[in-house]
Amino acid sequence: MKEWFRRRTIGMLPAQAARRWGRNEALAFNGQRWTYAQFDVEVDRVARALIGAGVAPGERVAVWMTNRPEFLYLFYAICKVGAVFVPLNTRYRTLDLSHGLRQCGCATFITVERSGPIDYLDMAREVLGEVDVGADGLLRSSTCPDLRRVVVFEQGALPGALSWTTFMQGATDAADGELERRAAAVDPDAAALIIYTSGTTGKPKGVMLSHIGIRLMSERAAALGLTSSDVCLNNLPLFHIYSLGNIALHSIVTGARQVVTETFDAEQSLRLIESERVTMLSGFDTHYRDLIHQKARLPAIDTSSLRVGHFGAGLKNVEELAHEIQRKLCPTVGAYGMTECWGAVSHSFLDATLDQRTQASGYPLPDVELRVVDPQTGLDLQPGEQGEILIRSYTNMLGYYRQPEATAQTIDGEGWIHSGDAGILRTDGHLRFTGRYKDMLKVGGDNVSPAEVEHLLLQMPGISEAAVIGCPDLRLHEVVAAFVVTATDAQIGLPEVDAFCRGKIASFKIPRRVVVVDALPLTPSGKVQKQLLRDRLREISD
Repeated sequence: MKEWFRRRTIGMLPAQAARRWGRNEALAFNGQRWTYAQFDVEVDRVARALIGAGVAPGERVAVWMTNRPEFLYLFYAICKVGAVFVPLNTRYRTLDLSHGLRQCGCATFITVERSGPIDYLDMAREVLGEVDVGADGLLRSSTCPDLRRVVVFEQGALPGALSWTTFMQGATDAADGELERRAAAVDPDAAALIIYTSGTTGKPKGVMLSHIGIRLMSERAAALGLTSSDVCLNNLPLFHIYSLGNIALHSIVTGARQVVTETFDAEQSLRLIESERVTMLSGFDTHYRDLIHQKARLPAIDTSSLRVGHFGAGLKNVEELAHEIQRKLCPTVGAYGMTECWGAVSHSFLDATLDQRTQASGYPLPDVELRVVDPQTGLDLQPGEQGEILIRSYTNMLGYYRQPEATAQTIDGEGWIHSGDAGILRTDGHLRFTGRYKDMLKVGGDNVSPAEVEHLLLQMPGISEAAVIGCPDLRLHEVVAAFVVTATDAQIGLPEVDAFCRGKIASFKIPRRVVVVDALPLTPSGKVQKQLLRDRLREISD
């Protein structure tokens, strides 16, 4: 019996795109451009270099670098030779990097010497400890026992490391036909990637994802109406599932053109929208706020080419922003997902109502099951009732790498992912994501949604950003604490916040602690790292 859906592998996508859209432009980066045919050639060159260097099927290859074309070549090439692609967060520092390299059993590590003021190679030296080169030419690290080879862009002083140029010269060492044999042997159901979660609630866990994500990307791209005429701006970090899946893979399965930037810069993004005639925009609330702010400062920039944006609405504190995006940039579609299920598994449509675009988080995609249950009893709740979001889908992760207990805690015996997220299934079938259950507060027995309080605080003159967490309290178990970023001349403290909130929300929701900070700590995807705020609150409370 034939497969109902064609089983493909990620490494074969560039060749398939080259056959369909070979002359079309695939990628633009810093003034350079590649057609799909040229992009496919570069991917195969890198794949042969990996084989020449001795990278074996199933081997974990960690890539730690900011956005650049070689990141994408490596992604497809590593998958094509049957190895496992492990993109590492570029905001990692020594402890995070050490955890990632050791936990995934990295055998090959590819990085850059530096990017701007960040010296990646210096951190790599510290993490790898004493490095020796064996008679076989392979490395031995005193701290990362599985590591065998390191490749560095802009060659720096690291014993035994290959420069990118030397690494690429090794492509000639790959035997004739070996790449084709390796690519044909790749199992679509095996792990293609290990992506580490952002770690907002603890140490990052390695999420194993198979090649099945190709189907999800194809169906999401269809919901967006993406074609080879579209231009997708990718100004988000490629190591994140949102950028890699929602933009890079969406582009290659549809023949769309992808415009990549090294980092996110709102003004640069607006100018690229104008010059490249970008049609598809993606981002989190942080990115959209910055774009709208810069658009107000630079009103002459033409963004009329934008036809759709991707924005995860649902939270109360982004509802006003969602409306602002429609008015000042473009219509959006809503979505909800997580790394553990290859990103967004619910998605709204191009003809969605304004309410669905600004207050909902998408409709379940084909073969995706969503439930909202009482987190205490596990029983399904009625539409409109808030509970924990459960997901069961063909996209579910293979598990957390080398963490069977954590996997069992997340995926139950019936295959449901327990997201830890709070949400509501609406009467129109759309999901509404309302926050992290771990972020929900319990004040004297009453539930408090941080998003609701944050939404109110953002309406207070002088507050530009707000994040709400729980503060331990002997009588009430916990009370509301707010971290706020204020305008330079604003004088805001607890009395002012109390006076603003009183009469607008229930008294138990009003912050009892207010901490003014210069900036909120964010993950690269723009999520507030509330665990760091909890740590900060403990420090100043001691």
